[in-house]
Amino acid sequence: MDEDEYKNHHYVPQWYQKKFMLPGESNLFYHDMRPESFTDPRGVSHAKKSLWRQGSKKCFVEENLYTTKLPNIQAKDIEKYFFGQIDAKGKPAVEYFEKFDYPSKNWNGFLEDIMTYMSTQKLRTPKGLSFLSKKLSSTNKNTILGAMVKLGRIHAAIWVESVWLIADASQSNTKFIISDHPVTVYNRECGPRSYLCRESNDPDIWLQGTHTIFPLSLEKALILTNLSWVRDPYQSATGLRPNPDPFRGAVFKFTDIQVRRYLSEQEVREINFIIKSRAKRYIAAAKQEWLYPEKFVSKSDWNTYGHGYLLMPDPRAIHWGGTVMWGGGPGGSGAVDEYGRLPGDPDFEAEPTKEREYKTLPWFQGEFAELFGPYRRGRCMQTFEIEEERDSDDFHRYHLSLRKKKYRARKKYQHLGSDPLASKSFKDNS
Repeated sequence: MDEDEYKNHHYVPQWYQKKFMLPGESNLFYHDMRPESFTDPRGVSHAKKSLWRQGSKKCFVEENLYTTKLPNIQAKDIEKYFFGQIDAKGKPAVEYFEKFDYPSKNWNGFLEDIMTYMSTQKLRTPKGLSFLSKKLSSTNKNTILGAMVKLGRIHAAIWVESVWLIADASQSNTKFIISDHPVTVYNRECGPRSYLCRESNDPDIWLQGTHTIFPLSLEKALILTNLSWVRDPYQSATGLRPNPDPFRGAVFKFTDIQVRRYLSEQEVREINFIIKSRAKRYIAAAKQEWLYPEKFVSKSDWNTYGHGYLLMPDPRAIHWGGTVMWGGGPGGSGAVDEYGRLPGDPDFEAEPTKEREYKTLPWFQGEFAELFGPYRRGRCMQTFEIEEERDSDDFHRYHLSLRKKKYRARKKYQHLGSDPLASKSFKDNS
């Protein structure tokens, strides 16, 4: 690759784009949702072409997007070395979770690699860089790129503590599309016209009801949901989750990953509509018709997709507790609860949180069973084997009985706390 090649910066890697091509194909349908216009010799304005069929080399690329004059960093270094190393590790990690199923072994650091890749991918796009510019109150490109390099793992702790669901579109004729901001977020209380969704803004991942959607390939998507939202979807979706600080470590349990959630075609279209709605300008798909999910999905139904639970993992697979303790050996002993709080934290294993969730989770399990029936919409590993596809009649009746224990939780709640990325905190950590 010559020097000039590093001036054309792919903010969505070519290897990732190729995962959304049909077998034997080497092109995507690439759609500009905000085409520029030109004026002809008669003074008449026309929109430029908005749809192309082309290869990955010409998709999701911008000239000199990462060109910088940071100390000891040449113009090509961010593209070649920083992103090069992240992409090299990210590619096999994405493929691992695309194919993940139980029993699964040989984790080989794939969790850390996909978290680094996804977190950096969310910042490296034009939309992500614009977000950083606003948070830093700076338009200086060197400052923005320097912050992107330092904050590459900023989303990892929150995502690691989320409930992971790998959704499957193999039974749908429509498959997943990709966008110029492929790590997409959705909050049912923040529609496309919400102030939290304007310009480069996204609902933050540490808001209770924010889901993260990351398509892994044509037929697989990783969906991450805050545990506190699965246990209590009756609270404000825009309040802060417990322990929203992103600048810390976290513990992950592979056997809690939910798999074998088979999506209907309408569900795939709704997810594609969310992806398209949260894109900045460009989307791409293997088939042209997949680019227009709005033909089947209404923007006005934003908060009611899937009865409001389109992206929700199955709450019947969620268990209580989650505190991890360790001891002995050269590392000493310690503990961390399911929300990443340490024993010295006054909210460690907080009883007020538990008391509320002890009421809301059973209620939600009953509602979910009533809405979707005895077949699970996501299955994880319990007692060394994967859960059954269908609950027994007795177990299903048990879940339905939980619905009768009416917990009156549907009311407005105050937003909790303050933005963990308020300017001072953000700048200190960048």
